Amino acid sequence: MKLSRLFVLAALFAVLLALPLYLSTSLVNAAIQMLIAALFASAFNVLAGQGGMLSFGHAAYFAIGTFATIHGMNALDETGLLPTPFMPLLGALAGCLLGLVAGWFSTQRSGVYFSMITLALAELLHTLAPHLKDIFGGEGGVSAMRMPAWGFNFGTSIEVYYLTLAWVALGIALLYYFTRTPLGRLCLGLRENSHRLKFMGYNVHRLRTLVFTVSATFSGLAGALLAMNNEAANYVLFDMTLSTQVVLNSYIGGIGAFFGPALGAAVMTFFGYAVSDMTRTWLLYQGVIFVLVMMFLPAGLFSIGKWWSSNRGRFSTARLSGVLSGWVIGCAVAAAGFVFLCEFLALILALDYQSQLTAGAAWPGVTLFHRVWLPGALTTWLLPVVLMVAGVAIVLYVNRKWRSLCEGDAE
Repeated sequence: MKLSRLFVLAALFAVLLALPLYLSTSLVNAAIQMLIAALFASAFNVLAGQGGMLSFGHAAYFAIGTFATIHGMNALDETGLLPTPFMPLLGALAGCLLGLVAGWFSTQRSGVYFSMITLALAELLHTLAPHLKDIFGGEGGVSAMRMPAWGFNFGTSIEVYYLTLAWVALGIALLYYFTRTPLGRLCLGLRENSHRLKFMGYNVHRLRTLVFTVSATFSGLAGALLAMNNEAANYVLFDMTLSTQVVLNSYIGGIGAFFGPALGAAVMTFFGYAVSDMTRTWLLYQGVIFVLVMMFLPAGLFSIGKWWSSNRGRFSTARLSGVLSGWVIGCAVAAAGFVFLCEFLALILALDYQSQLTAGAAWPGVTLFHRVWLPGALTTWLLPVVLMVAGVAIVLYVNRKWRSLCEGDAE
């Protein structure tokens, strides 16, 4: 690993260590969720990004890790056989065992067939879970309590945050080390040309199963950390939503880079936390972000850092900052117009508003962003259109300037 990257990671870890001292309890809980999502996405990336196997059912291993840890807390906490800080190992073990079995079946096929098998296995567990009440608790789920250990009572969010940070840092470090091992290097061969590996004498099915098991193990560890934080679990964790979320987060961050999915998961988890309380249409915005990233940043958000590092030797920091700022401003202006339009339409199409309408009368104004807007006024509809057009124009102008800079430098 390059010295500059080590410095960035050390600085990031220092920031994460100091973060709870300056955050409220709710924000500390949000930070815990971001860390868990980052570890889950990193585990998923080993399978999808490194191994080239796209799983649509990875929530199964996350969920089984959560339930295994909850049951372990109930069974072992009072005995002292396994201290609270080591409880996440149970989730990792459960994820490993389930991943070994499911991986053996799933990796019999590749491509879209592999994806469909993983989805089918996850949906099978999702269907069975409500009926296995002794294990998954039915509608009420199962719960447990964190017990004191090593002088800590683990009763505050800050203590849980540092426990989560320690396991997430260890988990991501081990995953990074795995990608540098011979088996991790063979993952790239599985992704690029598995037929060549088979021709060279490797057992491709065994390799795929091992990679799948490693990914499921650390997914189970992430689920265990969720159990430590929430002290409860419900079979809803097996739902397709969680599997979809990790796929979206990983691709938004960029599965081509090891730290890309962790970045995407952290950003989108915070986005959901910050925006979900403001609007009911936040899932629409999440979907739009995914579509735009796939269209214009197919390598994910992490590619922005790669763009900066690859061009800082050719252009000054001020020049690169100006170009990046132009892109950000253009996207922000267009996003403001789009958000205004979506929120305004959501208000006037709501049943409460529609019930106030009378035939032949003008539509009453609605309050949005601390101002009353009339649906029948031209300016109400013109404003978001102007903002979106202006934002796109700014981005296109910056793109044209950037291309001219690159062409001038090449000459």
